[in-house]
Amino acid sequence: MASALWHGFADMGAVDEAGAFVVARGEGVHVWDTDGTRYLDATAGLWFTNVGHGRREIADAVAEQLATLAHFSNFGDFAPETTVRLAERLADLAPVAGSKIFFTSGGSDSVDTAAKLARRFWHEAGRPEKKIIVGRQKAYHGMHVAGTALAGIPVNREGYGELMPDSATVAWDDAKGLLALIEEVGADAVAAFFCEPVIGAGGVYLPPDGYLAEVRDICREHDILFVVDEVVTGFGRIGGSWFASSKFDLQPDIMTTAKGLTSGYVPMGAVFVAPRVAEPFFAGGTWFRHGYTYGGHAGAAAAALANLDILERENLLGEAQRLERSLHTHLAPLAEHPRVAEVRSGIGAVAAVQLADPAEALPFVNTLRRHGISGRAAGQGAMQISPSFVMTDEQVAELAAGFAAALG
Repeated sequence: MASALWHGFADMGAVDEAGAFVVARGEGVHVWDTDGTRYLDATAGLWFTNVGHGRREIADAVAEQLATLAHFSNFGDFAPETTVRLAERLADLAPVAGSKIFFTSGGSDSVDTAAKLARRFWHEAGRPEKKIIVGRQKAYHGMHVAGTALAGIPVNREGYGELMPDSATVAWDDAKGLLALIEEVGADAVAAFFCEPVIGAGGVYLPPDGYLAEVRDICREHDILFVVDEVVTGFGRIGGSWFASSKFDLQPDIMTTAKGLTSGYVPMGAVFVAPRVAEPFFAGGTWFRHGYTYGGHAGAAAAALANLDILERENLLGEAQRLERSLHTHLAPLAEHPRVAEVRSGIGAVAAVQLADPAEALPFVNTLRRHGISGRAAGQGAMQISPSFVMTDEQVAELAAGFAAALG
């Protein structure tokens, strides 16, 4: 029987015909379907379950907060006490000292917030002509209007017309592409450059050596805001650091986050705003007329605080760095299989097995399930791997063996 649920990013005719893969529960790095079959979760849900499934500590923190004060508002001078505590804690972790924290309901919200803030900043600076916002090929920045327009995945923009004027796309792997665009349109026309440290949903592409530092320096030299999208890489997934911006000294003007902030237990995002960008709005008399009803939700803030406690107490940033090495070691042999074009790994707890024939990707998701693995296709034929940080090396080996068996 067809379900009433309309899935995101899905051929609903095919879903209704074959039936949905309905997940009933999770524990650690495993999930179970409604038939009771257990699967190794290769993707931590949708990149987000950094601390693993079934953490009662987070659920209890949320329940206690909801019973005390579910939420109120952070518009005007209102603020839930738990939200204020979370903002202070995140500011202490920020890659740029003195950053302010603007809360959202998720990653797409965070990206749209950053896009609006970038343009508004230049307006307040007396340079309203700086409007063009630049993204990269293959990049994914969520599915709101600004994020869809900025992302380098053309198929996601089909059928909508022009989503956002004054947006542009450059090569994902060559900083000179950004420089060429600046020379073409003039630095005085460019507001911001958006950059994922590791391209996520576009196929899991690692940055070429030196690329991140080069684009950072280009933005600095041409007075362009450098916006680092850490919705995927933030809160430990980069391995060994809270953020890629810290690990690679990116010094972002604006940094977008979500997913790992609560490990997906409750929806929440946060935009980190460096002092330079925040200053005009904190000087008095200037409003950033923007916000979300559930931005800084008190229950979500409680989940985030409990999640951060677990990440720190169990040294899960270090465990993510261990996974970086383990994934690289165990997945590398798959590159020799004739159905595999390459394996991308080596930066953070992320990897991709790129199938030689992209058309095989969606059927391969079902094949993986028959071998006890819940996986996902990303980009053009890439199989996403982004496990929870609690995955052991033995479970990584099991993951690799499942992929090898599925490949045949």
